[in-house]
Amino acid sequence: MEHLAHCDALEREIGQFVSVAKDADLLSEVPACPGWDVAKLIRHQGTVHRWADWHVQNLAQERAAKSDIVIETPEVVDFVAWLADGGAALVATLRATDPEAPMWAWGADQHVAFWSRRQAHETAIHRADLELALGRTPSIEPSLAIDGIDELLANIPYAAYFAPNTAKLVGNGESIHLHCTDSHGEWTITLGQAGFSWEHAHTKCDVAVRARADQLLLLLVNRLAPSDPRFEIFGDSSLLEFWLKNSAL
Repeated sequence: MEHLAHCDALEREIGQFVSVAKDADLLSEVPACPGWDVAKLIRHQGTVHRWADWHVQNLAQERAAKSDIVIETPEVVDFVAWLADGGAALVATLRATDPEAPMWAWGADQHVAFWSRRQAHETAIHRADLELALGRTPSIEPSLAIDGIDELLANIPYAAYFAPNTAKLVGNGESIHLHCTDSHGEWTITLGQAGFSWEHAHTKCDVAVRARADQLLLLLVNRLAPSDPRFEIFGDSSLLEFWLKNSAL
């Protein structure tokens, strides 16, 4: 997926998030985010949209200090509209900005395009968090879910400063295979002594997981458990559990 496709996906995900949020009790717990209720989830997502918007507008060359960005949080009655307004502003900024413009990002791609991709996926996952909190079964379109897995694997090596357990993703050649059942997507992850590597490949691995693309993504971001019957798991399940425990961002 390219920058404008990510902008389109972000816009769709914001629309879905807002639509679901209109039916939600703001005081309902969000099990995927321990300690959060729906109001805190919305406040977090709306704040992140505005935080990313500021960085892109300013083509920031380093992460801004909290004191550099003024973000007004809404009154309770305005939460959903506040989320929609911030999301729309972010999409407009991203569409109007050169995706190849260099800027700070916490991941692999140090350009504006990092943020259209990152925000599309972050919004999709938090929209899924909201749906799970309401007892619904979230769905993410296959192309976006496949890109989300790619993005996650590409960014994990850069996340150690806020997710220190990622440094433990080493080994002696142990391997994990992920296979989509609803689209042409598969990955092989290999744990090496200096870190992990990954590729789009079909190989025999120590453990293999089969499911829909969006289910695999939600597994990798610890929103669904390996024990969920939607997953077919073959081989060393403890290796999969090791990966999920230490790759969480």
